Order: sequence, then structure tokens, then C-alpha cells
Amino acid sequence: METRQLGKDGPEITVIGLGTWAIGGPWAWGWGPQNDSESIAAIQTSLKNNINWIDTAPIYGLGHAETVVAQALRDISRQEVFIATKCGLIWDDRRRVSRTLRPESIRSEIDASLKRLNTDYVDLYQHHWADPDVPIEDSWGEMLRIREQGKARFIGVCNYDATQLQQCMAIQQVQSLQPPYSMVRRDIEERILPYCQENAIGVVAYSPLQTGLLTGKFSQERLQSLHEDDWRHKDPHFKDPLFSKILQFVERIRPLAEDRGFTVAHLAIAWVLKHPAVTSAIVGARNARQAEENISATEFNLDETELQDIEAAYAETVAAK
Repeated sequence: METRQLGKDGPEITVIGLGTWAIGGPWAWGWGPQNDSESIAAIQTSLKNNINWIDTAPIYGLGHAETVVAQALRDISRQEVFIATKCGLIWDDRRRVSRTLRPESIRSEIDASLKRLNTDYVDLYQHHWADPDVPIEDSWGEMLRIREQGKARFIGVCNYDATQLQQCMAIQQVQSLQPPYSMVRRDIEERILPYCQENAIGVVAYSPLQTGLLTGKFSQERLQSLHEDDWRHKDPHFKDPLFSKILQFVERIRPLAEDRGFTVAHLAIAWVLKHPAVTSAIVGARNARQAEENISATEFNLDETELQDIEAAYAETVAAK
């Protein structure tokens, strides 16, 4: 599988990384019930098919996703897998989630993550969300100390805007940014992606399939069948009029994929990877079959005509007033 360098003087990572949000199982922002055996199969299948990195977070299932990752990697050499995790979202004994990037919390979180992941270090440690109540100098400064202690090889951020990135960069190079990016969610194109490209910040885009909407498998009926605990019931992309517009967009672009022997999901991933600022796309998989399907997207190289057709479909459906 193709690899790209992650940020300034960074490592080579595959252009698809495995996302583990859904395999955390039930919690306030979970995807409903999940079978751990299927999660482990998804992880191991991804690695067997040459994906070399996994993105997780302690908040996914309130620690459960990290534990499952450790189980899946038990018989795999630590040096063969690039593990990324995060800090900044914590929970209490009543499973109530709160946001904080206080230095003492970050210190506690990294140690807890290392224990759950059964490792001495993570390859990439990231702020999950910005915390306006903690100065960047304190929160980003603590990440530098964690790197200096050898608990993380590289440090990055998620969900930061260009101004917040600039504040971090004034202190120390940001290795990577993890933002949401898909064919139907493009707000980072105006300022954030150009800033990352100009400043050698790697971009690992999450939700390239827009949490399932761009798989080509969604419908009004499928929406009704989502588990009651599935966080997508709260997502505006799953509510009209946007939901119906996205379904129309999917039907417009479906022939572009199928004419080449690919799926809409493959097209969606390939489109994200086409942007020159993007290093890798984080794609979730809940079982081995989904993991195998995702990998084929790297074989889909969109040409200029296809890109123009996608833009026309987007303008006439999702972007239409």
C-alpha cells in the first residue's frame, strides 16, 4: 500500500489508517453494540493487508477501544504498528464525559492509555479537541514534555482551526492535524488545509465516508434501523434536508464508481486522498469484511473528468439552495 510522510521529518504511514471509534462499543457518542471478536478480526485483517497504523482514543467506549486494540496486537511486534491515540476527553464513574486539557489531566491520561494499550509509548499523541479554558502554552507544552519523556514519538492535534494551529506552531512544530473531511463536508478546504500544506503539518482525515453516508449502502430504511444508542441520531447530516441531499448526491456519483468496478465508498476515500495536503484517510471497520473492502480504495485513482463530474453533482445536490 502507498505510504506518505506524516508532517515535517515524520514517519511513513499508509494512506489508509484504521479508525476504532465504532469498536469502542456503547457510550454517549458510540455506534451501538459491537462484538469484540469482530473488532479484533477487523484490526488484524487491516494489518495483514498492509495498513500500518491504527487511530484510537481513550474516550471510544470509555477505554474499551484501546483495550481491544491491545488484544488484537498481542502477538504482533510493537514496531510493526504505528499507534495513535488522544487526550482531552475524560469521564467520571457515572460515564459523564467532559473536556479538559489541563496538564495534570494529560499526564494522567497518557499513563492510563499506555496501560490499556499494553505499551511503553504511543507513536502519535493528540489533543482530541481544543480546550478554551486552558492556555495553549500549558496544554501544548505538556505534550512536549510527554514526547521528551519518551511516552510519545510524535505529537499532534485533532479538530483545531487555523488560528489554534498557529498558536501551537509558535511554540513547537505540530506533527499532524486530524480533521473531519469528506466529499460532503469540505469546510477545512478554505484555510486549514492550505495552512497545513504550507507548514508541513500532516493531515489524517477522519470520517471520509461521512460516518457511513458515503458508503452507498444508506437509505431512509437504514436510518430507521440504526440502534437507539447510535450517536448518528444526533448528527445533522442524518436529518433532512441534508440527509436527503446526500442520498441524492450518492446516487449521482454511483455510476462513476461502478463503471470502474469500484464502490461509492472507494470513490469517497479516493477523493479525500486526492487532495495534496492529505497524508492519510482514517477509515473505520467493524469486521474483517469491511476492513477488506476499505483497502481496495487505494487502487482507485480519480481522473480530472471524474473529479469535475463529482463537483457538478455536489453543486446540484448537497450545495444547492
